[in-house]
Amino acid sequence: MDIFKKIQQWGDLHHPIWLDYLRITLGLILIWKGVMFATNLESFNHLMRGAALGTAFSISLFAHLIILLHLIGGLAIALGTNTRLFCLLNLPVLFGAVFFVNLSQGIFVPYSEFWFSTFVLAGLVCFLIEGNGRFSVEYYANPRIKTQNKHAS
Repeated sequence: MDIFKKIQQWGDLHHPIWLDYLRITLGLILIWKGVMFATNLESFNHLMRGAALGTAFSISLFAHLIILLHLIGGLAIALGTNTRLFCLLNLPVLFGAVFFVNLSQGIFVPYSEFWFSTFVLAGLVCFLIEGNGRFSVEYYANPRIKTQNKHAS
């Protein structure tokens, strides 16, 4: 557990301002992908048509979980609250999107989502380590982080 505290402290002290803009963009992308996923559930409906009741329920539950994680996680990441937690929760979804969905569709196909999903996955890993930054709700709500940043400068 000590290593996680050290990573969190290092991320809080060494956070360039341009990463905040990247974090906000990552959060907005996750929200956008959640909305797009919610409006295009035809592939999940196609999977559920031929499946048994338990399998169809699992597919439906999984689809709604992805939408919820993208919407709530994207909002939290964009605002800068519980960024590490929501990056950790979104990692399995993006890992599955990159290695199971997009990789099987081909990476050099025109309009492939593989590279986009790979960059989002890399952003989640980055902000799992880096954390919130200065343009975040937690930075303004937590005076401890402000004091540490002043002493580090």
